[in-house]
Amino acid sequence: MRRIVRPRGRPMNATAPAPCGFPVRPSAPSTTWRRRNRAIVQEADQLDTGRGEVFVQTIKEASTEFLASKRIAVTGVSRTPKAHAGNAVYQRLRQRGYEVFAVNPNAKEVEGDPSYPSLSAIPGGVEAVVIATRPEVSEETMRECAELGIQRVWMHRGPGAGSVSTDATRYGREHGITVIDGGCPCMFDPTADAGHKLMRFALTLTGSVPRRI
Repeated sequence: MRRIVRPRGRPMNATAPAPCGFPVRPSAPSTTWRRRNRAIVQEADQLDTGRGEVFVQTIKEASTEFLASKRIAVTGVSRTPKAHAGNAVYQRLRQRGYEVFAVNPNAKEVEGDPSYPSLSAIPGGVEAVVIATRPEVSEETMRECAELGIQRVWMHRGPGAGSVSTDATRYGREHGITVIDGGCPCMFDPTADAGHKLMRFALTLTGSVPRRI
């Protein structure tokens, strides 16, 4: 994760006004300035987001961390899999060797596997969750993730609105969850394919796939 912290003092690229009012070429930052602001950045690694720091992670970094998880739940996996995003993600994760768990309170079995009514019902729990339900359900799922201590959540989004909820995103981040609010695990290695990579490129331009989270 890349942490960007607003430094104290004048930024390196600032142009200092001259006494006459005209800008002058800034001088190189002093050794003291560099040391002080390096210390601020290092200190930020040990602080939470409640103290004014801005924590930034690229979508590539976040997806790599998410897909490093071995046990992943997918909510919204349907009994009728045709053209359903949750089923596509579930199938891909299963094909790539993940321990993947379907969550659907209205089904006992999906994709030939057991389905669970909630995240808390999954034996042994999970490390990460893909939300592929309607966006109005996402906040409820995010709250359950916070209660269970799940630290990584990906709200699926393709060309449409997908499962992304602003309230769910805010709640998750306020409770220390890394929330990916858009895109799809199938767009990123090691679960990607060529078609999804092209889709990722196009949807990044439209904003459906965030560049940073």
